[in-house]
Amino acid sequence: MKGEAAHNTNSGCLYAFSGFSGFQQERQVAFGYILVRYGYFSVFSRTDICSYKVMTMNNIGQSVLGSWGLEVPTIGLGCMGMTGFAGGSDLYGAADEAVAIHTIHRALELGCNFLDTADIYGPYLNEQLIARAIQGKRSQYIIATKFGYEIDDEGQATWQINGTKQYVKKAVERSLRHLGTDYIDLYYLHRLDPNTPIEETVGAMADLIKEGKVGYIGLSEVSSETIHRAHQIHPVTAVQSEYSIFERSIETAGIIDTLQKLGIGLVAYSPLGRGYLTGNITKAEDLSANDFRKSMPRFQGEQLEKNLGLVRKITAMATEKGITPSQLAIAWVLAKGHLPIPGTKRPKYLEQNIAAAAIQLSGEDMNRLESIIPLGTDLGDRYDAVSMNNIDQ
Repeated sequence: MKGEAAHNTNSGCLYAFSGFSGFQQERQVAFGYILVRYGYFSVFSRTDICSYKVMTMNNIGQSVLGSWGLEVPTIGLGCMGMTGFAGGSDLYGAADEAVAIHTIHRALELGCNFLDTADIYGPYLNEQLIARAIQGKRSQYIIATKFGYEIDDEGQATWQINGTKQYVKKAVERSLRHLGTDYIDLYYLHRLDPNTPIEETVGAMADLIKEGKVGYIGLSEVSSETIHRAHQIHPVTAVQSEYSIFERSIETAGIIDTLQKLGIGLVAYSPLGRGYLTGNITKAEDLSANDFRKSMPRFQGEQLEKNLGLVRKITAMATEKGITPSQLAIAWVLAKGHLPIPGTKRPKYLEQNIAAAAIQLSGEDMNRLESIIPLGTDLGDRYDAVSMNNIDQ
């Protein structure tokens, strides 16, 4: 198949490819794409679009996150689900370390070298897995990790939020050790400590930049007021918040407007609606007994059934376009101008997610998709009551 061309009879367009390494996808040009794997190809058509492009999927495109020079791929990789929590709780199903590490390696091959983790994932198990995966190739990856959920000296989560200067310094040393590195590219405050002024926390994070331990700083799940106060102490590169066609509360809260005014990037975690938008959840029984999503009102009872009805409409739209619902969801975030970090622990889904970088949605597409779940739609709380209380909005 190498060097041959494939014809998409649905659109009348000819696409060429350059071997099994995959295809470079440039979002500036609208085109259908061919995904080559294991000696066969699949064509995902785009209605009324004809563009000819020879592609190699070793670069999905780069962008600058925020306004201070951090270059990242247009799609990152959320690593949270690659490990569970100590005690046996699964995150998005059972994890397999060997497959997870292969996924991280495959991500690098495809140009998706921006990895997102946090010290609380495990605790530390996720950072330790990433250290094993990137060993010998640290300089080729961009690592983002988070602190703030307090972890005691025995490695146990207290589930308090700690943003004191002393804890910032302790937390970064732990993450550096567990990640097997001497620097962290992007260091986030995971949640706001209500008992510590944000000025103290960000001041301590800024010290880490001066010490060469951290490249850039970010915040997660914070309000516009907190962002403004933090930004006055030291430039904030990115804010990470849950954001998808399924979760748009940061729009109604004015947070996206604040980020745009200050030149801060938005990193959208859970762009697939915590699995809803993969199409793999069709009933409550699809979640294992110890899946942490079962604690979320959004995945419970009648609310689950209501949300699945919305998912079916999104899936129908994706099917019409010849793409997966995950790809449609990621393309929506990209069209909004933000950086999605869909989580997966399997190369198959990683490749599908990265292919979404090629999809261009029209204004009509965006309006149709957003009309399925208009702003203000009640989808149920995205966390349990305790965790919702930790979100600063």
